[in-house]
This record gives sequence, C-alpha cells and structure tokens, in this order.
Amino acid sequence: MGIALNLALFFMIWFVTLFVVLPFGVRTQGEAGDVVPGTPASAPAAPRIGRIALINTVVAAVVFGVVWGILNSGLVDTELPPLPPQVTQ
Repeated sequence: MGIALNLALFFMIWFVTLFVVLPFGVRTQGEAGDVVPGTPASAPAAPRIGRIALINTVVAAVVFGVVWGILNSGLVDTELPPLPPQVTQ
C-alpha cells in the first residue's frame, strides 16, 4: 500500500473513531448545574477538544495498525478480480 492510501485509510479511521471517543468523560451543562442561556442543557460544560483529539489519535493509530497488519499479512485478498472479456460485434 502506498503512502497516500495509508494516509487516507488513517484519516477515515480517525473520523470514525472520533464518534466513539467524543462522549468519553463529557459532563453536560445540566449535570454541572451551570446552563448558559441560549444553549441546551445537554451541551458540554467543558468540551476539552484537544484532549479528545489526542485520545482519538491514539485509538485511531491502534485500529489503523491492526487494519494495516491484516491487509499486509495476506489474510484479506485485496486484489480485484479480472474484468470479463469484452464482446465485439
């Protein structure tokens, strides 16, 4: 696999795992008892985006390593079947 395909695969995995990691440790404004006017009570009190991005990057790197290992080990065939011959008239 080339570098471009590896980067594309990593970023796809990163964005998918982001939705898994986002709710970890989130405390809502309603739970904190400090709802800012104009926001829903379910909005995060302290989003900590940098921390979530770092945790997500670590999780995505582990998942990417597993996927990369499976693809390069030969357990999964990544070659496409040949095209059928074209019929000419």
